Amino acid sequence: MTDVAEHRIPRGIVDEETARTKFTLTRHPSALPEYVEYHWILRWDLGEHTHEQRVLPNLSVTAAFFPDAAGVFGPAHDVFAYRLRGRVQGLGVRFRPGCFRPFLGAPVTTIADRSVPLTEVFGPDTTRTAETVRSAHSDAEMVDAVDKLLSAKPRPVPAGTRRATDLVETIAADPGITRVDQLCAATGLSIRSAQRLFAEHVGCAPKWAIRIYRLNDAARLITRGTTPDYAGLAVRLGYSDQSHFIRDFRTVTGQSPTEFARSATRHPRT
Repeated sequence: MTDVAEHRIPRGIVDEETARTKFTLTRHPSALPEYVEYHWILRWDLGEHTHEQRVLPNLSVTAAFFPDAAGVFGPAHDVFAYRLRGRVQGLGVRFRPGCFRPFLGAPVTTIADRSVPLTEVFGPDTTRTAETVRSAHSDAEMVDAVDKLLSAKPRPVPAGTRRATDLVETIAADPGITRVDQLCAATGLSIRSAQRLFAEHVGCAPKWAIRIYRLNDAARLITRGTTPDYAGLAVRLGYSDQSHFIRDFRTVTGQSPTEFARSATRHPRT
């Protein structure tokens, strides 16, 4: 299972091969690595065409600086779909799972499955930052502007944030963790303590977090171009049977594994 473990960052772009023909995506380190996994910058120029891009749910909070999609997006339980049109550039901040609580000032469950305005979290300076991102001539200019906004109010990393981040990283590092009791055994926490930390800092239940990693693993393996052995894949990912795996996969992606594999290789309409 090393090929699963090596790539267990649930980025979740659906149909990456087609996506590469529609936009450019670059990732950049942040000046606040204790809070931010990376910045991602998208650029596209589709003329009169459009492209609907789907992204699988993950555990990260995202701050997005795009002309018609600006906001703070909480961790989601559903596939996110966004229609690209025209000529646009923008930046997204992918916060480390468990690390957005100090910026939000409230439990992260309060923004789960929804978005809030950037100014509501980062204040009025956000407007100037968003304009800089929109008109910037380089990736470095965008990243610098957003890092300055995030750094405006220094925030020490609270102990609860560190504990929550450690829980998520324990899941990410070990594909063998498929149940909450295994996570708690590995970290020395009670199930109730883990549930409280996840609700406060991650924005979802630990059971859902484990499921997200497993199903992102499955989605990546399914789209490798060969006909998957779904029964074998279910066992490989720690499921007791194939039907349970397919049910979970449909819950996260909105499609059966077969439908997902087919849509990932089909050229989308414009």
